This record gives sequence, structure tokens and C-alpha cells, in this order.
Amino acid sequence: MRIISMLVALPMLWTIIVPQHALAAESANTDETKTNFEIQDNITIVDGIIYGNQDILANVPYNFPGYVPVKTAEELRREKMLARFKDKLANTIFPKGQFTINASAYTAAADECGKSDGVTASGLKVMENHTIACPPQFPLGTTLKIDGYGTFVCEDRGGAIKANHIDIYMQTKAQAFAFGRKNLIAEVID
Repeated sequence: MRIISMLVALPMLWTIIVPQHALAAESANTDETKTNFEIQDNITIVDGIIYGNQDILANVPYNFPGYVPVKTAEELRREKMLARFKDKLANTIFPKGQFTINASAYTAAADECGKSDGVTASGLKVMENHTIACPPQFPLGTTLKIDGYGTFVCEDRGGAIKANHIDIYMQTKAQAFAFGRKNLIAEVID
């Protein structure tokens, strides 16, 4: 009787122990968890910020905590130029939340600006979808988010730019005329 009970118990014990070892050995030998990661020569990491070629960094994930967007050399140069206005930015009391602006568009044409080199009051060249001319209550370097149009930086001034009027730089006069004059919602961001 003992022999029969051992013959019955042995296969049961075998089916319980052996599949677990087989699965463990199988998962240990797979290559699924290996990650191929190469660091390119032209990438620099400073204070946790990755600087380098945008094409190489295009596949870097951006949805993890602490992500800081990669900045191009041009963006870094513009930030450095606008850094001289940081004291005024720190001491300015901005409107809280969203507010209405009266927006129009301008170009860097000589008949509008008196010169055609495209250099703004901040010393930077105008840049489409980036540069706006703001009234004096917004120091140069102020970043505004304009609903439906994106984020812009105050880099220019103008004689007619007062109160809540803001001029958005556009490359051609056709674009500027098509934009016209609009009341838009804006918000100061940092």
C-alpha cells in the first residue's frame, strides 16, 4: 500500500516542482529585459539637463518626472541675452491668471520699424512664433501664453504698444494683414 501511495504522490510532487523550475530557467535565459543604450559623443549632461543634437535626442522619452526639455544652442543664446532683464522681471507685479490683450501683427520691414535688420529692443533678432512686442509694464523677457497661438517672449517694444496692446511678429506682410487685430486671452508664465 505504501508503494502505491508513493507512486501516486511522486507524479503529483513532480508536476508541482518541475514546472516552476522550468519557467524560472526559461525567463532567466530570455533577452527581453536587455536594453541597448549608447551615449553619443556629442551629448552633454549638465545638472541633469541633456544638451546635444536634436536628431539624436528625438527618441528620448519626455513623460517622466523631472523632465527638462532639451534646449538648442539658439535657445540658450537667447536666454543668456534676456538674462540681463531678470531683475526687472523679479520686481514686476504681473496680472494673476488670464487677461485680455488686443493683439495685432508686425513685420521687420523698414517701413514699419524704421530699419530692416530685424534686431529687437532686447538686442535679439526677431523670430516667428516666438517674438512679441509688449508694453512697458511687461519687462523684456516676459513669457506670455496666448490661447490658440502658443507661447511667446516679450523681446521688442514699439511706439504704439501701450496698455493691453501686443504685437506678434510675423515674417511676411501678408501674414500680418491676414492676422489683423484680435482680442485674445493671455497669461504670464514663468
